[in-house]
Formats: sequence, C-alpha cells, structure tokens
Amino acid sequence: MSIDPIGPIAGPLRINAPVAPTGVAAAGDAAEVFGGLLSQSVESLQATQTKADALAIKAATGDLQDAHDYMAASTEAGLATQLTVAIRDKAVAAFTEIMRMQA
Repeated sequence: MSIDPIGPIAGPLRINAPVAPTGVAAAGDAAEVFGGLLSQSVESLQATQTKADALAIKAATGDLQDAHDYMAASTEAGLATQLTVAIRDKAVAAFTEIMRMQA
C-alpha cells in the first residue's frame, strides 16, 4: 500500500518562484522583475475578487447552484486580500527603516 504525497496548494495564494515578466531578459534589471512580480500578484488578486463578486451576484439573484462555491471564493478572496495588505505593510516598514538609516 502506497501513500500519495501531499501536492502544492492551488489558487492565488500559491507562492511561485519569481520569474521575469515577458520582454525582460533573464539578467534584466531587478526592479523590473520585482515590478512584474507585483503586477502579476495584483492581477491575480483582482481576478480572485472578480470571481467572488460574480458568485455573490449569482447567490443574490438565486442563480447559484452550490452555496459552497461562493463561500470558498469569498474566503479565498479575503485571504488573498489579507496577504496583499500584509506584504504592503512589510514593504512600507522596510522603506521607512531604509529612510531612517539614511538620515
């Protein structure tokens, strides 16, 4: 009897290795790579929230077949938003600390 290993978690909260955005060479500017990574993350968050909003509208109009679809999408969007806010707060704190070191 063999036991299958646990696979990675799918969804917008999945953390992937940073990749260069399209059009940027592998040895490109680090700021462009970081900016591309942030853009991809925000687009993923927006798509997750759009999906949750669409399911909320279906739930309100009575067109939603399974209520758990909306609950899962809503929770996923909430967690993705919390992660984004936490990353933003850490970035602001790091920027503030860097500016304090320069003074």
